[in-house]
Amino acid sequence: MTWVRRTSISAAVALGLLVFAASRFSAQTSSPALLVLEKADNMLAIVDPATLKIVGRVPAGPDPHEIEASPDGKLAYISNYGGTDSTLHTISVVDLAAQKDVTPIDLGALRSAHGLAFGGGKLYFTAETNKVVGRYDPATQAIDWVLGTGQDRTHMVWVDKSLDRMVTSNVTSGTISIIEQVTARGPGGPPPGALPAPPPGAGGPGGPRKTWEVTSVASGRGSEGFDVSPDGKEIWAANAQDATATIIDVASKRATQTFGVAVRGNRLKFTLDGKHVFVAGGPASGSSGANVVILDAATHKEIKRLDLGGGSAGILMAPDGSRAFIAVSAKNKVAVIDLKTLEVSGYVETGKGPDGLAWAERK
Repeated sequence: MTWVRRTSISAAVALGLLVFAASRFSAQTSSPALLVLEKADNMLAIVDPATLKIVGRVPAGPDPHEIEASPDGKLAYISNYGGTDSTLHTISVVDLAAQKDVTPIDLGALRSAHGLAFGGGKLYFTAETNKVVGRYDPATQAIDWVLGTGQDRTHMVWVDKSLDRMVTSNVTSGTISIIEQVTARGPGGPPPGALPAPPPGAGGPGGPRKTWEVTSVASGRGSEGFDVSPDGKEIWAANAQDATATIIDVASKRATQTFGVAVRGNRLKFTLDGKHVFVAGGPASGSSGANVVILDAATHKEIKRLDLGGGSAGILMAPDGSRAFIAVSAKNKVAVIDLKTLEVSGYVETGKGPDGLAWAERK
């Protein structure tokens, strides 16, 4: 009898451990994961991209706008915006494996963080109130670099893999800033790019002194969403107030064309093969309710319009190039677009006001 009782207790303990392990496993974030900011709920939704089901939610901090996953897929960084001249000065951090928020990054005097991008293992961000781009080093847990753009509402940021070129959009100024690291010139010296190669050791132990140059190119009213073509030769910017798109040649730093689109675009993304450009936003006058326009990147012509039922925001291209995800903020869903057919293939039902999107894959 004693033997039976002990066996029953052992079985119960084993079953309990199995249930506990199963619950812990089920709470873990799948890899890869689609990350969706439910802006109006101040939450991060973690989505299994295979099933399009939400597998977890985590507090995202006040007024979350943009999100970026760390290169190893373990953490998510979320800008806490609050609008122009905001008092907010944090970037929220989420442990994706544990599905919990951890200590946020305190930006100190830098306010209204918005755009986010990783480069060289460091997190670049914009701070609209201060008109700057900053850089946070997760290894030292410190901001190690800040650069002013001199433009109003520096909003989104893109960082080249070489780390010597960045691009920002500046909403109120209606410009795109190209920020490049160049060899510093002395008083009366030739312009950057015209300097002869210095003799060995002439620049000191670190070589010739480097500096940053900011070139701001007029785009259009409400320049906000932008992307750099996969070949790095062009920048396309969506001008929300004008319902136009502007193409900028990177080499000459000049706008080569501005043309009308059927949406007041606040986000713009190239497909990974560079063939198509997606523009999402609210419908422009006479667009019959379209909130996403797909353009041919080579001809600049519209090839498709989509009415997803409400104003659209964040756009994310799946890393395998098969699908695009578009946040439909007004309808509390994320649309999934098959990039072969350019048709809607499904939806993710979300909380209120989905906006920023990111992709996390553990490595």
